[in-house]
Amino acid sequence: MPEPRPLPHNDYVTAVMDALTAASLEPTEFWLSGGETKGTYCYLNAVITLDPSSTFDRDHADVPAGTPWRHGLLLSWEWHTGLEDGGPEKGPLWEFAELKADGSIEYPTSLPVHGYASPAAIVEAARKVIDHSIGPGHSFNLGQPRWDGGLIGASWERADELAAACEAWGAEEGAE
Repeated sequence: MPEPRPLPHNDYVTAVMDALTAASLEPTEFWLSGGETKGTYCYLNAVITLDPSSTFDRDHADVPAGTPWRHGLLLSWEWHTGLEDGGPEKGPLWEFAELKADGSIEYPTSLPVHGYASPAAIVEAARKVIDHSIGPGHSFNLGQPRWDGGLIGASWERADELAAACEAWGAEEGAE
């Protein structure tokens, strides 16, 4: 059986997780995936869970109410080949959401960074989410953050390489 090919965003997500860990925001869980939706569009994603309050324990129900981020903070990155008639836009997007006790989320919110943000920009944005400088979105504002500070940080120095690899992956996945 052939080895599964690495996903094009492996190195990028590793760099982001390394930066989070170096900034004492060590991920508690993460996963990467890629797939296609029956020929409609292809996607890549990464999900990183942080525990900024140091209380992460889904099996332990008595984390005190009012504890900030009591069940964790989820950061997610998605890349889509896009759809012309609605659906996900082409390209990358970072979002965040607070985890609930059952591991679900509500109202993922756009993280105000470039789609191929530098790992340092993700750390800075995550810190602003953790201290509530960036507030979560809701259904009435289509998941836009409560934030008026513009985009945070710069793009990753290998953003062009990553974009090309994602495009190549999407073209190959869509052709299968």
